[in-house]
Amino acid sequence: MHHARELEGQVALVTGGGRGIGRLIAHELAGAGMRVAVAARSTGEVEETAKELEGLAVTADVSKRDDVEAMMATVERELGPIDLLVNNAGVAGPRAQPWEEDPADWWRVFEINVLGPYLCCRAVLPGMVERRRGRIVNTGSGASYLPGGGPTAYGAIKAALGRFGELLAGQIGELGIAVFTISPGLVRTEMTGAFGDDLPWTPPELAPRLVRVLASGRADRLAGRYIHAEHDDVDALIERADEIEERDLNAIRLQR
Repeated sequence: MHHARELEGQVALVTGGGRGIGRLIAHELAGAGMRVAVAARSTGEVEETAKELEGLAVTADVSKRDDVEAMMATVERELGPIDLLVNNAGVAGPRAQPWEEDPADWWRVFEINVLGPYLCCRAVLPGMVERRRGRIVNTGSGASYLPGGGPTAYGAIKAALGRFGELLAGQIGELGIAVFTISPGLVRTEMTGAFGDDLPWTPPELAPRLVRVLASGRADRLAGRYIHAEHDDVDALIERADEIEERDLNAIRLQR
């Protein structure tokens, strides 16, 4: 079991931290003793969240390189070197027919959900590589592989983000940095609220608890793996790390 303040003094940055899952993750990490920065485009929301957890609020658009670099500099100056980056900022994008939506709206989904995490990783990694420690958690989604539906942009960006995380994990694992992709499950937030009542909603506390375990370092052998907050028991996965590696489990793969 985790101790109340197991992450005491470590620094976390959560993008998309002003509301929804990001806000819950920020609260969980602060409860574990981390010094937390929350970033988003909506200044009011991040300031409110930061105040609740006595953390740092940063207004930034993750799809803009200058914003991201300024955000990282602010966090390091105010809180210290970043131990954990949670790339959670995201938008769902247009729900129109593909031939009716504005291509700029479609592409904007890629800029925020894929370019954003890439820019954040790119900015935080030099410091992590220098210190030979650090963890990155990307918020993925079952939309990246589940059969059936939804808008074309959202599933495509989550697939891209998952593959990016996996390849990045392979490149930097030997440098002491672990990268994970998690699915929070289907959590009721402003983004999903319109989907209706009769869906199998995931308890909102599961993703934050999972991120807390990943932040602790106990799951570093699962770097590069896809971990579902509801359907995976992370402690069981940690115990089975050898088998997971050997059989290439918790990976989105073609089965012949």
